[in-house]
Amino acid sequence: MRIAICDFKTTPTNPIGRCHIQMMQALCDEHAFVVFAPEFENPRPDRIRWVRVPTPLRPLALQFVVFFLLAPLMLWWDRLRTGRRFDAVIAVESNIPRADVVHAHFCHRAFIRGDRDWSGPRLQSWARRIDHHLRSLTEPFTYGTCRSVVACSDGLRRELEETFPWLAGRVTVIGNPLFLDRLARPAGHDATADRARYGFGPDDLVLVFAALGHFERKGLPLVMQAMARLTRPDLKLLVVGGRPDTVADFRDRAERLGLGGRVTFAGMQADIRPFLWLADGFVFPSQYEAFSLVSYEAAAAGLPILVSRLHGVEEFARDGDTALVVERTAVSLTVALERFVAMGAAERRAMGARAAAAVSGFTPDRFVRRWRGFLAAENAHTGMPAASTGEATR
Repeated sequence: MRIAICDFKTTPTNPIGRCHIQMMQALCDEHAFVVFAPEFENPRPDRIRWVRVPTPLRPLALQFVVFFLLAPLMLWWDRLRTGRRFDAVIAVESNIPRADVVHAHFCHRAFIRGDRDWSGPRLQSWARRIDHHLRSLTEPFTYGTCRSVVACSDGLRRELEETFPWLAGRVTVIGNPLFLDRLARPAGHDATADRARYGFGPDDLVLVFAALGHFERKGLPLVMQAMARLTRPDLKLLVVGGRPDTVADFRDRAERLGLGGRVTFAGMQADIRPFLWLADGFVFPSQYEAFSLVSYEAAAAGLPILVSRLHGVEEFARDGDTALVVERTAVSLTVALERFVAMGAAERRAMGARAAAAVSGFTPDRFVRRWRGFLAAENAHTGMPAASTGEATR
């Protein structure tokens, strides 16, 4: 098959982009891929071609509008220039009109209809609202004209089918891959030096919270409120991620809550593993996720997790067994923190081991197998032969 991938950021640091790179790298000798994206780190230039779509990177709402209008024109021009049409055009959510396949990692219409927290700096809050509303406006058209949908979790599949009833029976679930051998804490790993680097002593209980951004939606304010209610000076929080302005804002909030000595900000990091390996637990009371890759990564690293009821996470998080499941309130999170503190070290390790076992099936091999099967079904549907060797580079 000759397949177009239309994505905003097809890079290893972007969760959706990382999925596409993994899939294309494994299957590019079987199919010819052409990536239409503003950013792309090409793992196989000999087999995968990149067509750069010149869009602004920020604000996200403007990037969405420009990409929505420009990418279809570039698809048309590529067909005109090469004389060959694509057997399948795969879009991320509603980022282009009339895609054959929609790869969904979010449902914007369902998200904005929920009771959402839009707090935070006013400009950022309004920028997020505009972005979500624009995408939600195009979702009915995109999902109404596509042939099929790939969702990253069963929870997202249910949400899509409830929001757009005509999708019933047309959604395939392919969970994101985990590199389990890289995430597991190395045998005999000593995190003493790493803990000391961030001011944590051997008797401190360290929770890690990690997110690229959207700290309000991901629940960091709730975590800090619960920690302020729980007077345990040995309970510490390490926050990984966030742009410098966001980190500065939340550092000020921590000071106002009297948590200046208990909350540490590490900022953006290319590799989250050392931070998972130095921690005693992971906390993530997010409002909305489609898969929550970081929760899976924390579980794979053998950490007990304190997490809200989220799509994807619900597939392995069982309260008191593989996780401490919380409601999104400061009271519920305070109770969960009390439970976490009351657990002994052996009990926490046992919960983390059960969590790691529960996510052990989410391997790259399974991810590639499911995409191979899905593309074979799409190929059978279109009745088109697979692309010949070398076609992507011509």
